[in-house]
Amino acid sequence: MTAADGTPDAPCLSVALPVPLPRLFDYLPPPGTALPAQPVGCRVRVPFGPRELVGVVAAVGRPEHGADGLRDALAWLDDAPLLAGELLESLRWLSRYLHAPLGEVLATALPATLRRGEPLPDTRTWGWTLTTAGSAALAAMRDGRPRVLAMLLDGVVVDEAALDDRLPGWRAAARTLAARGHAGRVGTAGRPGPTPIAGPPPNPAQQAAIDAIRAARGFHAFLLDGVTGSGKTEVYLQAIAHALAQGRQALALVPEIGLTPQTLARFRERLGVPVHALHSGLNDTERAQVWAAAARGEARVIVGTRSAVFVPLPEPGLIVVDEEHDGSYKQQDGIRYHARDFALVRARALGVPVVLGSATPSLETLHNARSGRYTALRLPQRAGVARPPPVRVLDVRKRPLQAGLSGEVLEAIGATLAAGGQVLVFRNRRGYAPVLLCHDCGWSAQCTRCSIPEQGRPMTVHAGGRRLQCHHCGHRQPSPMACPACASLGLQPQGVGTERLEEHLVQAFPGAPVVRIDRGSTRRRDGIERALATFGARAGILIGTQMLAKGHDLAGLALVAVVGIDEGLFSADFRAPEKLAQLLIQVAGRAGRGARSGEVLLQTHHPGHPLLATLLQGGYAAFAEAELLQREVAGFPPFAHLALLRAEAAHVELPREFLREAASLMAAIDTQRTVELQGPLPAPMPRRAGFHRAQLVLSCPGRRPLHALLDRAMPELHALPAARRVRWSLDVDPVDLY
Repeated sequence: MTAADGTPDAPCLSVALPVPLPRLFDYLPPPGTALPAQPVGCRVRVPFGPRELVGVVAAVGRPEHGADGLRDALAWLDDAPLLAGELLESLRWLSRYLHAPLGEVLATALPATLRRGEPLPDTRTWGWTLTTAGSAALAAMRDGRPRVLAMLLDGVVVDEAALDDRLPGWRAAARTLAARGHAGRVGTAGRPGPTPIAGPPPNPAQQAAIDAIRAARGFHAFLLDGVTGSGKTEVYLQAIAHALAQGRQALALVPEIGLTPQTLARFRERLGVPVHALHSGLNDTERAQVWAAAARGEARVIVGTRSAVFVPLPEPGLIVVDEEHDGSYKQQDGIRYHARDFALVRARALGVPVVLGSATPSLETLHNARSGRYTALRLPQRAGVARPPPVRVLDVRKRPLQAGLSGEVLEAIGATLAAGGQVLVFRNRRGYAPVLLCHDCGWSAQCTRCSIPEQGRPMTVHAGGRRLQCHHCGHRQPSPMACPACASLGLQPQGVGTERLEEHLVQAFPGAPVVRIDRGSTRRRDGIERALATFGARAGILIGTQMLAKGHDLAGLALVAVVGIDEGLFSADFRAPEKLAQLLIQVAGRAGRGARSGEVLLQTHHPGHPLLATLLQGGYAAFAEAELLQREVAGFPPFAHLALLRAEAAHVELPREFLREAASLMAAIDTQRTVELQGPLPAPMPRRAGFHRAQLVLSCPGRRPLHALLDRAMPELHALPAARRVRWSLDVDPVDLY
């Protein structure tokens, strides 16, 4: 079938475009071109109003009302489908499940360069060698860099990465030789992988888990539930090695960029193959190259963060999701997918095992394991000689505190440093102090873009008191010299953040290195890696937020001091107890992972709180059991399925008006009231970045009725007049209600 000419026989391209509209757009093929052999999944450039957009062909058929009025597409961008087979079908499923436009879902799955219409990058490995003429001319060459390079290339092919190591600045010499016809660039097989290093012998529990994963045929979901330091990574490595031995690819997801370098180093050391990284710290070209290498089957092991779940896997063997409970796997804007859940969907479609690993599994995952959907594999003890650290609760009521630290904590830090050990002081609040307060009149610095008269949002003090920043919208401003309300000079930072802890600990322990790791101190691409490398194995103090609670293996860590957790004990979020329990267990698990024994100090004003008592007496398993019972009684996930319809606008009434119309529409559709509608309600944070926010919560015991309602309601929601006056979104399976 040839290009469109306006005749009734002309094919119609149904194109998915990256626009927030729940439909496909019909175009005629680019004039004068033939359809690719498999057009579905190919990118095409099309006119869209006054703009040009890059879309993906979702279907090819006949125009329903003839070709009249259809615009021509401008150009084919691919000769073969970029998205095809399992990946395309899984993305179609994701679009249906999230009730999100297919075009936006497909755009989310593609690296930025491919979204812009650039070609799939070349992933071949290149090398250089002398030509016959070059070998003949070598003896007569004058001394200089071209001759040095020619001697390296005589009779062999040397890949470019090796030349970078052996002869810096070789590229200019290579151009000189190539211009004379003395050298040429040729494709190579690339550098051989590192020689794999044997790991420690697995203990019986690890071996049982390894054997179970290796024995799986087709799709099988495993929960690897192991205490901190139990050797879950060793299980992953042996399972991945088995997949590689079968000629298969493996994908491993980690929750944070900060874990990627450590994971990559260990994987490369043990597996003996190149391991490709995919995360937001790479530039657009690097990410596209990894995506393309995976699509061509060249990348055998891919380690990445949330978006790596979209890589093509033409020869799949295994998917691993480390720290599966972590909230960073959930995308909180745009297409609100959950990478863990989509990894399960892809594993089922690909017919491969998927391993979800955690010391503190999410309650949804535990529920699925208990109901038989997943196979639970337990690692009940720490690997090697490591032992779980004892936890001591410090009651700081009526105790004097220095920068939020009690005397017992400061004494323990000093004793640990004197013994040559390392200390982690955990405070999950970055900045210098949470509030800037006038001691004379009570004024406090509030964010003008996020506060409302009934509810202020304090700005966090940074840079030792010189700068204020809102951690919700990012607004920044200098700290005032005097109180704006009473002109007093009595402005004082209240509370403690990581910067203030750092300041105090540097003064209290002048001979010890103090390294702070939070979002502010690790903004560079390799910030965490550099900070930990600087810290090294010497005695010293780490100060960190939850970035340090996830998977980092700090062998010399002998003391963990947890401060400032009390605010998390009384949150209104129904998931807050689960998040706090996971955080405490994960942070405590950083101590005593090497030969040195460890200790955990938990500083609180509420030592008798039931959550702390349950964790200390029965561990995370006891907490999860109790919390699941409460969730079932309250009708919260995993015993109910939620969707959250959010709306925001500069005018306070517009979001409520849209949500009232949405609630009326859904109530008219769901005449049997199978889905409970809660709202419209102000969002827990009613204003952010100048926009007033409201929400409508949909809850149903069954997933099917909820999605049936959304299937019918979503097209009509887009058509509501009020929908055009607000920014609105639907979040299926929200992880929080903010």
